[in-house]
Amino acid sequence: MPTPVNIAPTSITAHQQSRMLEVGFDDGALFRIPFELMRVYSPSAEVQGHGPGQEVLQTGKRGVEIVALEPVGHYGLKPTFSDGHDTGIYSWSYLYHLGSDQEALWQRYEQRLADAGVERDAPMAEKAGGACGHH
Repeated sequence: MPTPVNIAPTSITAHQQSRMLEVGFDDGALFRIPFELMRVYSPSAEVQGHGPGQEVLQTGKRGVEIVALEPVGHYGLKPTFSDGHDTGIYSWSYLYHLGSDQEALWQRYEQRLADAGVERDAPMAEKAGGACGHH
């Protein structure tokens, strides 16, 4: 389902116990987005890389929590996660995408884990020092 372009939230609730961000939108859609899904699909360069194929596979994020949520202008949110990650700005349309495409995103994440031979709960590998890690 394509994400509406001019979408706006009508409600935002962070449920700490279930670790879900509940977002209601003005088209009537209501999504419960797991914090873990938000964290592994963070729109930050730290996670997405600087271009296609440079994504950094995130692991060990099942228990991650959101410790702060800041509004960013009129277009999104900047969460601070319990692992210290705070550089992702989640636009309303990106949150809508995470909510509406959850099933496919989870499948893609699980496939990437399998392809890398890594467990979902494995600790993150230490970052290599220096450049962006090109081969």
